[in-house]
Parts: sequence; C-alpha cells; structure tokens
Amino acid sequence: MFRTLPKATWTEEALKKLAAAMSADPEPNPTPETETDDEENTGISAGYTYLGQFIDHDITFDPNSSLQKDNDVNSLVDFRTPRLDLDNVYGRGPDDQPYMYDDTGMKFLLGRPLTGSDLAHNVKDLQRITSEPKRAIIGDPRNDENVIVSQLQGVFLRFHNYLVEVMPGSSFSEVQREVRFHYQWAVLHDFLPTIIGQGMVDNILSTGLKFYKPRKEAYMPVEFSVAAYRFGHSMVRPIYRLNQTIPRFAIFSDNPANSLTGFREFPSNWSIDWRLYFNFDSNPNPHSPQRIQPAYKIDTSLVNPLANLPASIGGTMPSLPLRNLLRGLRMGLPSGQDVACKMGVPPIADKDLKVGKATEGDTPKNKSIVDIDPSFKGKAPLWYYILAEAQQQFKKNNTPIRLGEVGGRIVGEVLIGLLLHDSHSYLSQAPCWQPRPELLIKGKFGIAGLIGGAGRSKFS
Repeated sequence: MFRTLPKATWTEEALKKLAAAMSADPEPNPTPETETDDEENTGISAGYTYLGQFIDHDITFDPNSSLQKDNDVNSLVDFRTPRLDLDNVYGRGPDDQPYMYDDTGMKFLLGRPLTGSDLAHNVKDLQRITSEPKRAIIGDPRNDENVIVSQLQGVFLRFHNYLVEVMPGSSFSEVQREVRFHYQWAVLHDFLPTIIGQGMVDNILSTGLKFYKPRKEAYMPVEFSVAAYRFGHSMVRPIYRLNQTIPRFAIFSDNPANSLTGFREFPSNWSIDWRLYFNFDSNPNPHSPQRIQPAYKIDTSLVNPLANLPASIGGTMPSLPLRNLLRGLRMGLPSGQDVACKMGVPPIADKDLKVGKATEGDTPKNKSIVDIDPSFKGKAPLWYYILAEAQQQFKKNNTPIRLGEVGGRIVGEVLIGLLLHDSHSYLSQAPCWQPRPELLIKGKFGIAGLIGGAGRSKFS
C-alpha cells in the first residue's frame, strides 16, 4: 500500500526487548466470572477474536516467508485467494475433495455429536481422521488450530447444510453463493463496525478507497497481513468458558484435558454456547451469573500464554510478539509514524507510545517505547504502532477500544476493497441482496444470525 516509504530497521535485540515488554505476566488467579476484569474490552465480545482469525484464514496463507531472513514482498505468493469466498470452508469443492461431502455432493460431512450447550441440538464436531491425534478433515487445516475456531468452522459447515435444506432444487454453486453472501454481509455489517467503528465503515463506503488501490486484481498488502490485521492477538483472553456445564479452560495448557489447543479431538461435552461469545440478545442462562465474555482490549499487551506458544503452533520461536515484530522487520515494513504521515494523520509522539495494559492500574506506570530502547525514537514497528494508536482511546477501565485512524483505515479499506474488487461478491453481483429474513435478530443480520441458521440444520 505504501511502496515509496522506506524500510524501518532495528536490531533484533531491540525487538526482543519490545516483545518482552509487550508480554504480560502470568495470571495465576484469573478474575472470577462474576467480577469485571479490568483488561476486558466493553466494546467487543470474545467471539470477534476468533471470527477475525477465521477471516484471516480465508484470505491469507503464506507458507514460504521466513523470520530468519529478509523477504522480497514482491515475490511472495498468497496461497489463498484474496477474496472473501470461504475457500477455507469449501476447499477445492465436492468434485476434487469428495471426502469432505456426502454422497449427493451437496452437504458437508460432519463428525461425532457434541454436547454441553443448549443453544442448538444435535451439534456435531468436524469430520476427523481415525488415527491420533484425529486432526480435522477440512478445507484449511489451520481452522483446527484451537477449539474455538474449530467449532466456528463447524458453524459454517452446518450453515451451508441448512441452506441446502431450505433451498430445495438448488445447485451446489447456488447454495455456495448464498452462504458466501451471508458471510460477506456479516463481515461488512457486523465484524468491521465492531472492530473499526461504523463511522469508519461509512466513510470508506462513501469516499472510496484512498490507499488500497489494486491496479487489476485484488492483492494482499503486507501492511495489512503482517501488521494491521494482527491486532486480534492483543484481544486473546488467557481463559475462556465454552458452555455452562464445564469449568473455564486456559487457551493453552500442558494438560490437554483443560486446554483449548487444537489439531486434536477434544472432549465431546465441549460444545460451545455461542451466547457466551456473541450478542444474541438473550442471557445464556437466566439462572446463572454468566455473561457474554468480552475480548481483551486492543492495546500493547498480549496475555502471557502468547509469549509461550505450544510447539504445535510456535515451533522453535514460542513468543508471538517477537514473531510479529521480526516478521515486520523481515518484510521491510515502514514505521508506524511514516505510514501515519503518508495517510495524512498526525503521528503519535514517542512519549505517548506506551507499552503495557490499558487499565487504570497499569497506565500510569507503562513505559514509552523509547524507554524500552532509544532506537525506536520516531520509528515504531507498524504492528506495535497500530496497537498503541488504539490504546490512545483509553480513559477508564470500561472505555470501549477499537482500531484507530491508521489501523482502522488499513483494515477497513482492505476488507471492503476485497469485496469491491471481487466480481463474485454480493456488492458486485447483487448490491440489493438481503440476508434471509428468518435469520435476522432484532431486524439485523450478523454472525449471531449465521450461527442461528447453523443451529436450524437437521444435520442429515
């Protein structure tokens, strides 16, 4: 997006110090569910963290770039189509991957029954191989990375099956088109307003794309994939409740019996009650104090488990903050300040670029980035800068925090641009298209309505 801007450079030692400062201490005693956690973001519920991960797997996949050497961004290949087309769900389709579909080639095959949630009956797991650790047989293996995104993948499979049932006589491609349109609508009208604000969405739609300007085909800019869209890492909670019948679990743990790590068959009573993750305008259980779990705030602090990723995810570099910072360096990204200036946004002063949690208790003692290392003076890593920009919104613990002007504009323009430059999107093919009326919640359709549709399937 900003090809003329110079590459920002730092020593790896400076980036290691910043990564360490961005890694929160372990939380041995999690906040009780009946109490407010100061790190929670009152404006974004926990499900959007994993919806964002799901979207990322739909539009990006780069197995070739390296953290150990500089990469030529012009030679990198995105092995995902840069379109919101659900190829992470459909794979190569029933003709080329028939083992994902039933004998008719119309419906997805599903796995064993899952229990524990009363939101929908007859919920099923993903289809899995029979040998341990029983990995999922799906269009994108990354969507089995953790228990939450795994079950979100299952939601989309069951939503497709539901539309097959209510669109008798339709072809596979016709059903697929309808699924994609509902998904694209949810991204544009639910996910983006939640993450970047409705005002930014409206501005981009009304004034057009200012910085994301594909010449012919849509493309995936590194400022988005390597920096701006990694905002979700700061939203991860260290512990989650899946449903009302089992205890809360850590996102990562050495004990698989109480860990949400994926690439395996998890216990069958771990069915997710999605009312704990998205707003369905109903309490998950009127006899329980449980509530919708908020995401953590978009700020410059990542929960400790992300600094110690399990080997199945982190490999030989377990620190996610360090991985992100090194990737930005190897990809030759410009600094956050240079990008802000290019966009006509006044850059944030070094003294206001803080490192740490956006809470009333931590804010007064958070160090500035130049206190971490003076080499960051005037040139902060773009990924860090976008998180720090969002953190400028903090006033009190209950302050909602979304992406700021730089981060929000990059994320918004790319996702909206992908729709505008896709000749098969609903904005291009059917701009007057509307979601199915039975899926609306209080007159609106979003991810909660899509989950509700999945719950209507007969699972046959």
